[in-house]
Amino acid sequence: MLGAIEAGGTKFVLAVSEDGLTVEHRVSIKTTTPEETMAQVFAYFDKYPVTALGLASFGPLNVNVRSKGYGSITNTPKLPWRHYDILGDMKAHYPDVRFAFTTDVNAAAYGELKAGAAKGVQDVVYWTVGTGIGAGIVSNGKLLQGYSHPEAGHMLVRRDPRDEFAGFCPYHHDCLEGLAAGPAIEQRFGKPAIELAPDHVAWEIEGNYLAQACMNVTLTVAPERIVFGGGVMHQPQLFPMIREAFKEKIADYVEYPALDDYIVPIALKDDAGVIGAFMLAKEA
Repeated sequence: MLGAIEAGGTKFVLAVSEDGLTVEHRVSIKTTTPEETMAQVFAYFDKYPVTALGLASFGPLNVNVRSKGYGSITNTPKLPWRHYDILGDMKAHYPDVRFAFTTDVNAAAYGELKAGAAKGVQDVVYWTVGTGIGAGIVSNGKLLQGYSHPEAGHMLVRRDPRDEFAGFCPYHHDCLEGLAAGPAIEQRFGKPAIELAPDHVAWEIEGNYLAQACMNVTLTVAPERIVFGGGVMHQPQLFPMIREAFKEKIADYVEYPALDDYIVPIALKDDAGVIGAFMLAKEA
């Protein structure tokens, strides 16, 4: 049996599967402190013994297998979890289980590659746009991570000329996340993104920033497909805006697939992270 942990900043999703594609059972628990949350994690997997487990966590993480701190959550703003050795704790409780360890957004990228919107390709960038912005990158069928993992949500972008918002990122202010994540939209316009009309100028500005993100990854890692998920991307009008702005910005400098097949919405929805974690566990 395969296990999956999708450890998010708000909740942990715990699941088991026989084949890695079908979720046999799942529960969701609140993310509070390591002591409280992990006690529930251990209780769950004590009932559902697994042979391999994919652990996909919020970060930043230490994913460098040659590093002394490998397996730890590092400088997270969730202070109780800072420098917590989440992988080490899991291994101590389940010494006979094989583990795969990566970020939550990497696992979602892998899930979409294996069974979702990127099935059939080898190179994909998965963006999640919600409370924050993150990117999972798969290159030649393998997750892109080495000394660290991608933190592409904090890439710098050119400011939209209509946008005077300072940016909400406490580290960089007007990076991609600071300008285009859900809280940036709400703080800029005074109401949650879900309450803005489909023709609101907010979406043109958002499309501009996300098109820049697509251009940047196209010119650096050249994916075969770019997949978007997250709460902000529940706005279907965003996709044609992103594609059109991307086409204008890239200016035919490089070739890319047909845009309707290149910049696409997530297919697995809420299952992307756990399916990806199952797949990584299976390979472990």
